[in-house]
Amino acid sequence: MKPRHPPALPPRRALLRGAGQLVLLLGAPQLAFGAAILAVRVWPARDYTRVTIESDEVLTASHQLVPAPDRLVVDIEGLELNPALRELVGQVRPYDPYIAGVRVGQYQPRVVRLVFDLKQPVQPQQFALAPVASYRQRLVFDLYPVQEADPLLALVREREDQRALPGGPDALGALIARIERPGPAASASTLALGGSLPPDAAASAGTGTATAATPAGPAATPAASPALAAVTPPPAPTASERQRVERLIIVALDPGHGGEDPGAIGPTGLREKDVVLAVALALRNRLNAVPGMRVMMTRDADFFVPLHERVRKARRVQADLFVSIHADAFYRREARGASVFALSTRGATSSAARWMAQRENQADQVGGVNIAQVRDRQVLSAMLDMSTTAQIKDSLKLGQEVLTRIGRVGRLHKPRVEQAGFAVLKAPDIPSILVETAFISNPEEEALLRDPAFRAQLVDALATGIKRYFERNPPLARNRQL
Repeated sequence: MKPRHPPALPPRRALLRGAGQLVLLLGAPQLAFGAAILAVRVWPARDYTRVTIESDEVLTASHQLVPAPDRLVVDIEGLELNPALRELVGQVRPYDPYIAGVRVGQYQPRVVRLVFDLKQPVQPQQFALAPVASYRQRLVFDLYPVQEADPLLALVREREDQRALPGGPDALGALIARIERPGPAASASTLALGGSLPPDAAASAGTGTATAATPAGPAATPAASPALAAVTPPPAPTASERQRVERLIIVALDPGHGGEDPGAIGPTGLREKDVVLAVALALRNRLNAVPGMRVMMTRDADFFVPLHERVRKARRVQADLFVSIHADAFYRREARGASVFALSTRGATSSAARWMAQRENQADQVGGVNIAQVRDRQVLSAMLDMSTTAQIKDSLKLGQEVLTRIGRVGRLHKPRVEQAGFAVLKAPDIPSILVETAFISNPEEEALLRDPAFRAQLVDALATGIKRYFERNPPLARNRQL
């Protein structure tokens, strides 16, 4: 007897039946509409605030500014509201100079609307970043002030009694404790540096379908975060201030990486961007204590600064020196020792120097640069090609003074100042060096970078080397204009 088969289904019904079986096999993530939001991050800083939305697919968005009161309205198409987007509310900090709060809602069936309540008028920049390193697709909004502050005038008006915060034996840990890290909870590396994060600030209240929280205005700005105070146009410089700026010796300190770019990460999770910022802040206080000397920081909190912008900042204040601070990494953990680099226009002095320059020059890709905005600056490429023989000669002198001092603190990777094509060293008229304090990828040297005593010795060596350079090479008179 032949087996009986079920009657054949009509083609349309068979198609529907197959589709139904496929739906049963899919989980919730596959059934969700639109791109999956992987993370949201807010990086507040005095220079600008960055908002990053990371997703598994390219996001299509538009934005507009709405006055009275000032708001930035962002519409993201092809998306449904999900818990990850709602986390933006808790990412806003009360001392953010630009964002008072954020509201998130399903504006239309396939459009999510973000409303940023602003503390002051801004100039927003929107751009997308392709996947790089551990990041997927990123949609970025940079909120810049309408009127950029004058960094040279800020240096003149800096308080004379600015010193390191009291913090027991770990002064650098106390310094970094002032710095808020927006985003996930404190990492092991943050705690190891003595950091203690303030509680999450709530965003401003909303209506309708928006997620809301308690308002956070300028009055809520804590005294522990002076670097992120609201940006307001300064009064005009006085005649006395104009005279003082002529006599200043200005050192530009450049803590590498920051914000979206963590830099190298040690075996136990210590992040380069945290270590070098702590060292730079302590070094700033040491140098500011020297009569007639002032320090300009390319970043004084956890935010990203493009390589060309670091150079531009130093040139805006007509700095007498530029010192970029890093903690290098290598694919072999046994690599160790501090290094000092100057610029080279004729190729690297070693394969290691070449590899290091290539790695550091890729920071813009990870940190995220608005390429369209950079292309509009036609003078950029010319400026970065103007480095002179005299600048490199002075950089080598500075590098040797610093290398000699840090060689007394720990092991050196090479006994001489090396040279390579570091983009951040290409200020044409400023002696510039890049200091790799240690190999954070080496377990022993990562432990040293955690040690407050070692970091204090490192700061002392850097300060001594810089002062010794000026003793032997007095800076030329400057005609600085406020």
